[in-house]
Amino acid sequence: MSQTIRILLNGAKGRMGQAIIHVAPEESAVIAGAVDQGDNAAKLINDADVVIDFSSHQATLAVAQLCAKNKKPLVIGTTGHTAEEKSAITNAIKDVPVVWAGNYSVGVTLLNALVRQAARALSQAGRWDIEVTEMHHRHKKDAPSGTADTLLKILLEERKLAADALKHGRSGLTGERPLNEIGVHALRGGDVVGDHTVLFAAEGERLELTHKAANREIFARGAVRAAHWVKGKSAGIYGMDDVLGLR
Repeated sequence: MSQTIRILLNGAKGRMGQAIIHVAPEESAVIAGAVDQGDNAAKLINDADVVIDFSSHQATLAVAQLCAKNKKPLVIGTTGHTAEEKSAITNAIKDVPVVWAGNYSVGVTLLNALVRQAARALSQAGRWDIEVTEMHHRHKKDAPSGTADTLLKILLEERKLAADALKHGRSGLTGERPLNEIGVHALRGGDVVGDHTVLFAAEGERLELTHKAANREIFARGAVRAAHWVKGKSAGIYGMDDVLGLR
């Protein structure tokens, strides 16, 4: 990571954008362009090696199309995209290398791997009920978080369940907990950067896998690391497990 990389940062005024600007000098990166809502990214894209997007779910498609037009690698950290937006973005970036992750923390990437391993092992060990909880600051707009969505996707894959197995919160006389149900709980308050827990509960024992983020710098450093990694890669959609060599 010694070679300096030039980054066009989309969403520069947001919390994550500001964190990336702060850590860039320590991560062999230069912010060649910092843009936000109302700015013209097209004027700056030729000055960049890689584009990083931490904007809003409505803004990612435009920057993806700009990257495709100019053959620039892209790192997507924005979350909250609708199914239609995800489809349009995926179609737009098919000819460029892209790292697309809900969380750029090294610890969360390992959490994903551990949750997959646990879900696979415990599926052969009797009944283990699964609950997923996440907590973020009061300003977060989407729920569940992108990190929680990734964890839920892993759990559904390992349990061979459809999305309707997810139970978002509970209220009233819900009855006995079904076998093939995964509980999902999104908590919001204060200035919490990001806490995620996957709980496996059986008769007589309980396993909890938890990651807690103390600051946004861990995500910013991971995103810049992904930008270094994706430069020069073949077209395709990659994750942080690819960046860290876990896949």
